[in-house]
Amino acid sequence: MSTTNPPTAEARIGGAPISWGVCEVPGWGYQLGPDRVLAEMHQVGLTATELGPDGFLPSQPDAMARVLDQHHLQAVGGFTPLLLHVPGHDPVPEVDRLLEAYAASGAGVLVLSAVTGADGYDTRPVLDDDGWMVLLTNLDRLAELAASRGVRAVLHPHVGTMIENGQEVQQVLDGSWISLCLDTGHLLIGGTDPAELARQAPDRIAHLHLKDVDSTMAAKVRSGRLTYSEAVAQGMYRPLGSGDVDVPAIVGYLRARGYDGWYTLEQDTVLAEEPKDEGPARDVRASAEYLRTVLDRTD
Repeated sequence: MSTTNPPTAEARIGGAPISWGVCEVPGWGYQLGPDRVLAEMHQVGLTATELGPDGFLPSQPDAMARVLDQHHLQAVGGFTPLLLHVPGHDPVPEVDRLLEAYAASGAGVLVLSAVTGADGYDTRPVLDDDGWMVLLTNLDRLAELAASRGVRAVLHPHVGTMIENGQEVQQVLDGSWISLCLDTGHLLIGGTDPAELARQAPDRIAHLHLKDVDSTMAAKVRSGRLTYSEAVAQGMYRPLGSGDVDVPAIVGYLRARGYDGWYTLEQDTVLAEEPKDEGPARDVRASAEYLRTVLDRTD
């Protein structure tokens, strides 16, 4: 029998390239290279990273694993935008190929996002009944496929995708068995209280994206006075503890129910140019320090 202790919550604090402005959306902003991003993740004390958009890390699984190992980082998994609601479009082959890379890198979480089919996250259509049936069926198919490879699939509610607001999140909970990625920022911007969702459905939450939000700017996105990308560029996302998300309550609810997943720090950022100073790492360090304090209090 193994006597190895499970990793502490503090050891499961990861990051994501989007906190350094690395994003799949065309024209998002200046894109930093992986060497700087991964080195800074390690410097601020993160132990793992999500994989980032296509092209950020090597596409060959063994090469990807080597790059992460060079920077002393584990692979969490990746944000995977997919078209899930269109009849006749099968997302399974794409995910099947992706899971091969997961096996080589040791990644364990497939973070699915139900994109609209258009670039960016500033507008979206509304699903009809047929679209809902296709989407929910695909979520269960992909969750089953991932589970067969030892990977946990989660759905990421996200502004500007087919699953954005509280009613849509509830339809997913009621109509499928897939777990959720609790993204504290996107949920709040979409009109869902992430702390209340963590309280009501802790057993459906298998992954965390922790970000803090200026709720005044979030309200402007909901009302259409700002697009999502405009609000991000204007600083809607804040380091943990300096916005309006109740991070201690969320962490407390989930840990009370035995949450043992990753705490992924993910503060969407738009860069105009390569930072001359510490840049985004400053905010990530502040978030990590705050989260460690919260975790210590909930032990």
